[in-house]
Amino acid sequence: MKLYTERLILRSPTPKDIGNLIEGMNNLNVSRYLAKVSYPYTIKDAKWWINHVQSEHKKRTKREGYSFNIELKDEKKLIGGCGLHKLDRFNESVEIGYWLNENYWRKGIATEACSKLIDFVFKDLKLNRITLYAYVDNEASNALARKLGFSYEGCLRDYHKAKSTGKIQDANVYGLLKTDWKKLNKK
Repeated sequence: MKLYTERLILRSPTPKDIGNLIEGMNNLNVSRYLAKVSYPYTIKDAKWWINHVQSEHKKRTKREGYSFNIELKDEKKLIGGCGLHKLDRFNESVEIGYWLNENYWRKGIATEACSKLIDFVFKDLKLNRITLYAYVDNEASNALARKLGFSYEGCLRDYHKAKSTGKIQDANVYGLLKTDWKKLNKK
C-alpha cells in the first residue's frame, strides 16, 4: 500500500531502505523521543523492524496497525517513518506516531505525512478517534499535535521509558475525533 502527498510517498519498508533507516535513526536527537528505538541503531535493528513491518502488512485479518516509510519524491530516499498502532476496530480508535531524520526537521514534512495518515484513518478505515502521545519535553511534537487539530487531554506521568536513553518520560496525550476533523476540513 502506498499513500501520496504533494512531496511524499508513504510506503512499506524494503531491505533497500536499511542504509537510510540507520542514517535517520542512529541519532540520539531522534531516538530519545521514541520509546522502542535503541541507540546506537544498528543493521540488526533495521532488519528486524523491516521484517516485522512486512509480516504485519501480510495480515488480512486482525491487523494491529500500518507502518509507512516516508520517502521524499525528489530524492527517492527514506527520510522518516509514520504509522498507526494499536488499531482497535471495536472502539474505532488508533494511535499515530512518526519520526524524521534530523536533516529534514522544520520543513513541514511531519505535518504533510501525518495529515495524509489522518485522512486515511477517517476516510478509509472509518475510525472515530486518533490518539497521539508526545513526550513533554518534545516541543516539536507537541506543537505538531496542536497544528493538526488534536486536543490536549492530559499528561501521563512516568509513562514511557525511552530505550535509547533509559529515561522514563512524562507523555502528553492528545486526541482527535472524526467530528473535530470534519469541522477543521470543511471547505
